[in-house]
Amino acid sequence: MPVTLRSLLTVALLALLSLTSVSARAGDAPAATVDAPASDTPDEGTPDAGRPETEAPASEPVAPEPVTEEALAASIERGIDYLVKAQNPNGSWGSATRTKGLNIYAPVPGSHQAFRAAVTSLCISALCDIDSDRPDARSALERSEEWLIENLPAVRRATPDAIYNVWAHGYSIQALVRMSRRTSDPERQKVIRDLVEQQFDRLARYESVDGGWGYYDFDVGSKQPGGSSISFVNAAILIALFEARDAGFEPPERLVQRAIDATERQRLPDFSYLYGEYLKWQPRRGINRPGGSLGRSQACNAALRLWGDETVTDEVIAAWLQKLIDRNGWLDIGRKRPIPHEAWFQVAGYFFYFGHYYAGYEIDILPASERPPFQQGLARIILERQETDGSWWDFPFYDYHQPYGTAFALMTLLRCQP
Repeated sequence: MPVTLRSLLTVALLALLSLTSVSARAGDAPAATVDAPASDTPDEGTPDAGRPETEAPASEPVAPEPVTEEALAASIERGIDYLVKAQNPNGSWGSATRTKGLNIYAPVPGSHQAFRAAVTSLCISALCDIDSDRPDARSALERSEEWLIENLPAVRRATPDAIYNVWAHGYSIQALVRMSRRTSDPERQKVIRDLVEQQFDRLARYESVDGGWGYYDFDVGSKQPGGSSISFVNAAILIALFEARDAGFEPPERLVQRAIDATERQRLPDFSYLYGEYLKWQPRRGINRPGGSLGRSQACNAALRLWGDETVTDEVIAAWLQKLIDRNGWLDIGRKRPIPHEAWFQVAGYFFYFGHYYAGYEIDILPASERPPFQQGLARIILERQETDGSWWDFPFYDYHQPYGTAFALMTLLRCQP
């Protein structure tokens, strides 16, 4: 058959199939209806003006019951109960047990040394902030402090590509700062100061080549990590370094500035933040959009504001706190899912309590008169998700998820108190 004739027949057949397919889809669909457009300017004094006659007036939303100080205190006590019961005999929290079908990449033993040190540090910070006079809570805190002092110096990068230790260096600085405030013993103060300085050194050693920190280096595996810095890792460590400076320690200025620069490079005009700098050519990818950044923007905005970024205004902070409350479902859909980033906007479960914890820092930045609505909103979210054993958790993560989730939640509730 001549090519021209064959081509014409092929085109005709494709057109016929296309029309048949469209007709079939149209036949399956309900008939379209067109409502009269609602008026953009309803008559004054006529609440229902502009609505179709058949539409019932919208009911007024019912304001939720306020979260009381008593409810906050009771929830915090249950959280303390959990931490006391879940503490390991050696004083730490968490372990490499309770694996699931899909466990994140974690080369042994270094990854788990880092996880345990980071989680224990968070629990220490929570118990220090609560400052309970309960004997069991005080005993748990004392034993955990001794464990951290003894074991923190051994934390290193697990392998050239797994750099989870940066979490331990950052969160241990926060714990050590709080521990330093609890003692007047000069010898113990020196031990703590030496450990803080050691963490500064480790952070400089494992800093990403372009500034800031990441927890993987799959690109190079070099002595100084060649992988991308990650916005929310930068934010968490910058806040730790800020607290250290505020307590009289001296974090290296160059280290701080390079982390600030790396985080600002990952900020988008709407104050969403890239997951990591490696995604800079995909700024509208789901994970980088506001729904995907809900758990990161709180930490990044707080960190940059604390270090003097004037573009992070009170209005920006209030807007993102309101987003966190109004759009909380985007984070909640990912909560407790076993596979990272499987939810909408590629949200991972571990962003949930992380994001709310740093929202607490944002609340503290705002003027006192503007805090109550956000404190109420966050408190309600946290209280509604406390487990029956008193813990909180958002991502099944060996046996670390309940201790770190509980520590994050407790410190969030403390900032929700009037």
